Amino acid sequence: MAITKNRQPKETIIDMAKKAFPEKSVVEIKELTEGMCNVTYHISFSDGTECILKIASRDQTGHLSNEVNLMNAEVKAMRLVSQSCSVKVADVLFYDCSKELCDGDYFFMEKLPGENYFLNKDKLAEETQQQIDEEIGVISRELPRITNGNFGFLGSEESFDSLYEFVKVMLQNLINDAEKKQVDIGYSAPMLVEELKKDKEAFAGVHTASLVHWDMWEGNVFIENNHVSGIIDWERAMWGEPFMDDRFRMHNRNENFLRGFGKHSFSKEELRRLRWYDIILYLTMMIEVFYREYEDQGQYLWAKEMLLKVL
Repeated sequence: MAITKNRQPKETIIDMAKKAFPEKSVVEIKELTEGMCNVTYHISFSDGTECILKIASRDQTGHLSNEVNLMNAEVKAMRLVSQSCSVKVADVLFYDCSKELCDGDYFFMEKLPGENYFLNKDKLAEETQQQIDEEIGVISRELPRITNGNFGFLGSEESFDSLYEFVKVMLQNLINDAEKKQVDIGYSAPMLVEELKKDKEAFAGVHTASLVHWDMWEGNVFIENNHVSGIIDWERAMWGEPFMDDRFRMHNRNENFLRGFGKHSFSKEELRRLRWYDIILYLTMMIEVFYREYEDQGQYLWAKEMLLKVL
């Protein structure tokens, strides 16, 4: 289990809930184990209502350099999407970064209807899966209406005038993180940097920074009655271009999603950018195994194999 999971005793969680909802009384606390970074609890109250509590890690231990103020980024992204899109996200009910009751930031949010798509996908008919994938594409097409003047991470005060500069920093951060933990990335880091420089012009055509979820894999999609009912885990949201999201990665991209997104082919420049976003994701998945201190290195081995395919 990841060392970033900042579990809290029952008494502390009750105090946190009392601060957020003075008129309510907690009757049940259940940890949700699906997430790989922050700890999450399902909270039930005596009046029959329920919500989700998400708690950030107490410090930067176990995080990569590209993971900046993740909880702040998540709350900001969810509020932006709620205000500007039809995409269903959980309402943030209470957010506390004071560290008065808990040594990590935390927020209570609405419990989304439905079930986790990843955990239930195999039970669904192929036609239903195709429909859901297309709906995810429609959602990804809607997010770019939320724009920003610069590129960068939602949780960071640092911003970049160009997409290329942002991607360059993301890549260099990953290389530095790998070196710190002596992670074998299977390729020459200096060569990666030089190859990115050669592809600089491929990023020149992207002038508008738009909101990107970045991690919209099936585990972060909720479904109900064979339709998407919501999107969770916005903590890695960034100001980039839509192709940076997980759904455009080599192992995930499919015709149903692309149909919903409204994209049927890619230019040479777009394919070059897609390649770099592949590289960044697979490097991230490889390196985080050692920062989170996962006992199983299966993710590292899979991501390394994918990275070498891209390269």
